[in-house]
Amino acid sequence: MRFKGLDLNLLVALDALMTERSLTAAARRIHLSQPAMSAAVARLRAYFHDDLFTMYGRELIPTPRAEGLASAVREALQHIELSIISGDQFKPTQSDRCFRIILSDFLILVFFQKVVERAALEAPNISFQCLPLADDFEELLRRGDVDFLIMPEIFMAKESSVPLFEDRFVCVGCGTNKQLSEPLTFDRYMSMGHVVVKFGNTLRPSMDEWYLLEHGVKRRTDVVVQGFSMIPPIVLGTNRIGTMPLRLAQHFAKTIPLQIVELPLPLPAFTEAVQWPALHSNDPASMWMRELMFQEASHMPLLPPKGTGDLGGV
Repeated sequence: MRFKGLDLNLLVALDALMTERSLTAAARRIHLSQPAMSAAVARLRAYFHDDLFTMYGRELIPTPRAEGLASAVREALQHIELSIISGDQFKPTQSDRCFRIILSDFLILVFFQKVVERAALEAPNISFQCLPLADDFEELLRRGDVDFLIMPEIFMAKESSVPLFEDRFVCVGCGTNKQLSEPLTFDRYMSMGHVVVKFGNTLRPSMDEWYLLEHGVKRRTDVVVQGFSMIPPIVLGTNRIGTMPLRLAQHFAKTIPLQIVELPLPLPAFTEAVQWPALHSNDPASMWMRELMFQEASHMPLLPPKGTGDLGGV
């Protein structure tokens, strides 16, 4: 089908090429032979009067013209999919939708697990892909390559995020760690060996690490791990400590001998929030999932007040 001289099928090919950055992978994505995809590239170049891609090894490198087209093409295709192909009907009991969600291990254990359990009752054929925090998460969300992003609100644009629940950081250590038997001072906290979390390929610091860096202090890092859920197993049987969200610490303290103590740092509580692509705002399936998440978030127990000593653990 042509629209003002453009074969609209070529937009599907262009979107696949921008996503995969490989001729072979793009052809496989949209079920074309490699010669047919090569022909589509030639026709795209002729229509837009631009090379669109250059080869670097086996990778396709988009030109500025291709980069400029990518967002508009993706939005047009998603609008067709959500508004025309999918239609307005969404029946949870009959849907086989797969939701792609970027979130941390912490969120899976203390929150999203409940969402999955609830969804299994109301929409048994729905599935989920829980994805780790990527360095390009904002671009993935903008392009609609993921359905939701859940992370601390401080890292999001507030005008496009919705709060879910609050948490705060605490210090954890093994139940046998005698250095945690008394109130933890700042000096002792800084001198002890730490298990520290850093995210993604760029080793993005967690919020507690950002706080220390901003104040020009550096703690002793013994072990770096990829997620907060790795801290409790690493500190067990040692005198190391870790800094992690209270809700996750309480989750682990139910099954392992973990001490949980207040941090000697004035770190404020933080809010976990959710974002979704603007194109999905009126998508019935996305709206249903959002409402389910909001309901489960409203059932999260309140945090104990700071300084009460009632944090759980051994």
